[in-house]
Amino acid sequence: MRFVIDMNLSPAWVDFLREAGHQAQHWSEIGPGDAPDETVLQWASENDHVLVTSDLDFGAMLAGSGRRRPSVVQIRSDLLTPVAIGTMVLAALQKAEPDLDRGALLSIDPGRARMRLLPLPGPELA
Repeated sequence: MRFVIDMNLSPAWVDFLREAGHQAQHWSEIGPGDAPDETVLQWASENDHVLVTSDLDFGAMLAGSGRRRPSVVQIRSDLLTPVAIGTMVLAALQKAEPDLDRGALLSIDPGRARMRLLPLPGPELA
């Protein structure tokens, strides 16, 4: 798989994912660090990369948008380093790979991983 690592995660994720056999780039290699989330999301979609982030805003952006791409992996942990949670991330990525290829939101925390296929439903109207 090909990944783009969001600015809110360490560039150490690039080497970690590459060592596991994936292609990876940190956003700082691609665009400005202060790029809007929509720009990062659009780049990932246009360049067929899975976005890896700890920013929950991307899930909200996908909800109700009708987007089927890009897939987004949200890492939710107090410790966001590959040393702390990398093994679990790799296991979740391996299990979810077919769905990430089709379009999915994968949330990973130290206790579990949850996946939802895209497009995500929007908020219910009252």
